[in-house]
Amino acid sequence: MTFPASAREERGATAARDRTFWGKLSGWAPYGAALRVATASPRRQFLILAICPVIWVLTQHLGPMVQMLRVSLTDAYPVAPGTPQHFTIEHYLTFFHDPLFWQPFFRTLSFAGVFTFCTLVLTYPVAYFLARHVRPKNRMLLLLLLLIPFWVGEIVRTYAIMILLGNTGAVNLVLKWIGLIDRPIPFMYTSFSMGVGIVYLTALYMLLPLYSALEKLPASLNEAAADLGAGAWTRFRRVTLPLTLEGISSGCTLVFLISTGFYATPVLLGGPSTTVFAETIAGFFHVAGDQWPTGAAFAIIMFLAALLVTAAFQKLMSSLRKGDSK
Repeated sequence: MTFPASAREERGATAARDRTFWGKLSGWAPYGAALRVATASPRRQFLILAICPVIWVLTQHLGPMVQMLRVSLTDAYPVAPGTPQHFTIEHYLTFFHDPLFWQPFFRTLSFAGVFTFCTLVLTYPVAYFLARHVRPKNRMLLLLLLLIPFWVGEIVRTYAIMILLGNTGAVNLVLKWIGLIDRPIPFMYTSFSMGVGIVYLTALYMLLPLYSALEKLPASLNEAAADLGAGAWTRFRRVTLPLTLEGISSGCTLVFLISTGFYATPVLLGGPSTTVFAETIAGFFHVAGDQWPTGAAFAIIMFLAALLVTAAFQKLMSSLRKGDSK
């Protein structure tokens, strides 16, 4: 009895697979029985897939925050051997009793809000161009080109901004070359230079949600609006913008939360008038250990404040989406 060439090749591949470790394991009866029990229902399949991400979130994200909360409630950290540890909320009260800390705190929130809005305004046209005017086969290439600068670390990109905005940087040299200035403009160590750095560092987190929302938007909706006599601005305001509110909400949330936690960029690009709360928090961890609980308490306060602002923003965006859907 002879077999076609394709059948012989399939039998050979099966035999080779059966000789491998995974091939032998898949043919082992106890393994097959355990696999059938584990995947007997969609809920079990979900639990198996979710267990590793859940462990990662609990140990790498929530774990450090819980530890930070515990440190913030202690009277001293670390505790000397044989010394009893006491819990207190005094370090939280320090923030509310001393107005000196309020200015960098509210400055951080206001800077984060302004920089988030600037990032949205600058990246929305880019995302719109990629999603609506670039051929599908070229979109991934252009996205890859936009991703390349983000392959290097925050410090390297921050130094690139410093070189760009310095007195002998490219911006001042170009302005001087075209005759707009006679002497260099002091861009560095101002809120402008810090804003440029933060917008540059967070642009990707705004661009990708906007691009995803705009790519899913059917072109027929704008075409129908144009057939009904709507102009370009009306189509954007009544069709495109409302249907991309979800992408705007996601991008703004990411950028705002990231902006409130920046430390290296404000230190390198900002000045005395742009001190943010992260620098205040770091100051407590740069001194003796008895100040660590105060720094931990301030970090928890900043974290909760950022979450409250984000929750209010999400509530606003949710009401806007519901209003547009009526």
